[in-house]
Amino acid sequence: MTDQAQHAPAATPKPAAPARAKGGSLLGLGRKDFMLLLFVAALILFAPFLLNPFPAGSAMAQFNAGYPDLMQRFVIFGIFAIGFNILFGLTGYLSFGHAAFLGVGSYAGIWMMKLLTLNVIPAIVASVVVAGLFSLVVGFISLRRSGIYFSILTLAFAMMSYALAYSVLTPITGGETGLQLKYFDPRVLDAPLEAGVTPRANLFGIDMQASTNMRFGAWIFTLNAGYYIAGVVMLIAFYLSIRLFRSPFGMMLRAVKSNQNRLNYTGISPKPYTLAAFVISGMYAGLAGGLLVAMDTQVGAERMFWTASGEVVLMTILGGAGTLIGPVLGSGFIKYFENIVSKINESTLNAWFSFLPDGLQDVVVAIIYPFVGKGWHLTLGLLFMAVVIFLPGGLVQGGQKLVTVFRRDRKSADAEKAAAEQRQTQE
Repeated sequence: MTDQAQHAPAATPKPAAPARAKGGSLLGLGRKDFMLLLFVAALILFAPFLLNPFPAGSAMAQFNAGYPDLMQRFVIFGIFAIGFNILFGLTGYLSFGHAAFLGVGSYAGIWMMKLLTLNVIPAIVASVVVAGLFSLVVGFISLRRSGIYFSILTLAFAMMSYALAYSVLTPITGGETGLQLKYFDPRVLDAPLEAGVTPRANLFGIDMQASTNMRFGAWIFTLNAGYYIAGVVMLIAFYLSIRLFRSPFGMMLRAVKSNQNRLNYTGISPKPYTLAAFVISGMYAGLAGGLLVAMDTQVGAERMFWTASGEVVLMTILGGAGTLIGPVLGSGFIKYFENIVSKINESTLNAWFSFLPDGLQDVVVAIIYPFVGKGWHLTLGLLFMAVVIFLPGGLVQGGQKLVTVFRRDRKSADAEKAAAEQRQTQE
């Protein structure tokens, strides 16, 4: 080897090309998140058809859920659960008082409709803003504690809010009878209504209760304007929650849930992040409250009762806390049980099992009846226990397990097919 070759400088390695993100970015989302957003959009679009699988007038029509009032509740309480999941699913802070923000948002919305206009936009904006301000106060005080003490503080605020709305603040809240729109309300942006006319919420002239029926043979499908308007709002709320989950802010909230003490040791205070999550979650609840007013222009203090707060906790855990679509599935599941299973009565059961001998029919009806109708909570409680015990990740985990089983079976079948082909080739 020559001296020139020995002393030649080594070749400078070229910098590696930056790796490209798989799937690109669609609306700022990864491919999987974008597909999930499309899936939710498809569910919202085709819900009137998917929720009415049985012909009208048939015995199974009892289980159809495609009527406007129930579909509206699906999407509105889906928004409520999505917001709650931002707090509980990401930070681990369990609030038992989120119904207070739902109720405050509802009261703010109906007062905007009474004083300003029947257009739902100002009412929804006021609901979000007022609920956000109220949650800022509640969160600032409650987040001084964590664990069960935080939960008890939020529950105390919710019950105080309920008591104030029910009695002390009767001139503002209507007390026991609640508030509803009247034709003589002083709406400054709307023309006066004629005496006796029932005020109806609208979106730039589109009546929120307007519906169109489509008939296909024995099936009747109802397309409701208010449902689709609420569905668009829910889709936007779901998109924003995805962006929040995937953001650095969402990562900080997961760090709070994972190990708050370790986060403190790094010199980062978790309180601003948890307070921001609490306020965002409260604003989602206020948005749901404003939409409830837009669909049903009557507000009562019962929306702030502790059972409403417990309901959103059940929705989130049942669907899958910390997942994106879990709260949506959980809210739909619970609202379906509340509105469908609760309507099954003893005469309905007798009609279903009329083909059995009289003695056996009475026994079967007596066994099933405690779990339906007024006893639907018992069925829901048993299902909730089963989910917590066998599927801690909620309905989302159950779906993931089913997908894994199908994939495993498919891989096994492909492997057996490949082995058989190899044997045939060798022969």
